[in-house]
Amino acid sequence: MQYYEWQDLLDSAAQKNEPPFLLILDGLEDPRNFGAILRTAEAAGAHGVIIPKRRSVQVNDTVRRTSTGAADLVPVAQVANINEIIKRLKKMGVWIAGLEANGDKDYRDGDYSGGVTLVVGGEGNGLARLTRELCDYIVSIPLKGRITSLNASVAAALLMYEVVRQRDTR
Repeated sequence: MQYYEWQDLLDSAAQKNEPPFLLILDGLEDPRNFGAILRTAEAAGAHGVIIPKRRSVQVNDTVRRTSTGAADLVPVAQVANINEIIKRLKKMGVWIAGLEANGDKDYRDGDYSGGVTLVVGGEGNGLARLTRELCDYIVSIPLKGRITSLNASVAAALLMYEVVRQRDTR
């Protein structure tokens, strides 16, 4: 697997003359979730996914199978410190939206029309404390049933398609 430099993901957006649309996976451990996120990211037109080098699932055979080819189409950058990347993206004017079950605002109320990075936490642990603090806002998906959370890939898919919806209507 060839990992990209995180700046390459921004170059991809610039080449398409689009505001950056990135994902950061903070401690995701399930390769099936990662594969499903890559598949949705490709379908939604995301410019790439950033993962940490440690304490996270890497692109492996299970990720590739689950992504049904998206692992070869969506650039994945591996970084030593996702919090440093978040700080750099913020300096570039990219909004950082974290996704958690107990977020401060409904995911539909976020503004994703400009440059945006969606941060998805790991299964069970959610976002790391410092990562959460660095986000511009934390969004959640309202749940009407008795289940208290969604699968990480399902939640990420809903948020990615809110980005698509907002960008399509502007």
